[in-house]
Amino acid sequence: MISVTRLDGKRYWINPHMIESMEKTPDLTITFLSGKKVVVKDEPEELIERIVSYRRRLEITKQEL
Repeated sequence: MISVTRLDGKRYWINPHMIESMEKTPDLTITFLSGKKVVVKDEPEELIERIVSYRRRLEITKQEL
């Protein structure tokens, strides 16, 4: 799980494997495979770094088939 910060300042943890897309409009909207959306304060580059770090900790270095 990785942490994100909601617009109200509360921390929230998400499963990065379930992210379908991210869109900056101007806040960052994360869309999950389920269709659920979460709007966060974090910058896309920060989240990408957290996702990469998380995957490295799990030793996932290649795209799953």
